[in-house]
Amino acid sequence: MSKLLNIKQLVLLVITLYLLITSAVAWSDEQGPYPRILVTGQGSVDLVPDMAVLALTVRREAETAHDALEASSSAMHDVLTAMKAEGIEPRDLQTSGFSIQPKYSRPSPKSSTSSETPRIIAYTVRNGLTVRVRDISALGRILDKSVRLGVNEGGSFVLSNEDPSAAITQARIKAMKDAISKAKTLAKAAGVKTGKLLEVSEQSFSPRPMPMARAEMTMLRSAKAVPVAIGENTYKVTVNVSFAIEQ
Repeated sequence: MSKLLNIKQLVLLVITLYLLITSAVAWSDEQGPYPRILVTGQGSVDLVPDMAVLALTVRREAETAHDALEASSSAMHDVLTAMKAEGIEPRDLQTSGFSIQPKYSRPSPKSSTSSETPRIIAYTVRNGLTVRVRDISALGRILDKSVRLGVNEGGSFVLSNEDPSAAITQARIKAMKDAISKAKTLAKAAGVKTGKLLEVSEQSFSPRPMPMARAEMTMLRSAKAVPVAIGENTYKVTVNVSFAIEQ
């Protein structure tokens, strides 16, 4: 008797699942995928920079690791002292990288087949420093002073904004308005109307750092003050939007 009940229950379960699947397929066929309009909207806002972020490196080389480290530490100490004298707060000074690397001799081509092995002939110490300059008018003077006091390897700097959130919000609104306008134009040209909003995705773009090459570092040594053009930062937002189509 129990076996018959189990069989009946199994049959009822199979029938129920079949009906559910059939109903779902029928509903899907009836509804179908939404006809849609896909558009990309863009918005941008220009903002005058109010802060600079510098990446500076002191590189020193000597026959021993100790001598190279001592020379690097002395130069970095001078740079840090100068930064503080310029009004840079301790919270805006951060060591961004430190390394000690051996430098090996290279066998000459004539002796490349011999048993000569590379040997350490010197050590290179690199000490990096990230500096936030909040008084952007002092940027040129700080660059010149840091190079004169020991910065001798190319880094990077970026003219940024401490809080660009308001500008990004404005760019986001502009991008969405641009997308809506494009969708309405496409719908009108196709003889249809835009329906409900189906999906939105966003991409934001901020200014990138500007590289400073070693050659530029050499030129800075002879400059009384490094000329810096502030210009404007452009904050861009791109949105991908899809709207349903109403016939």
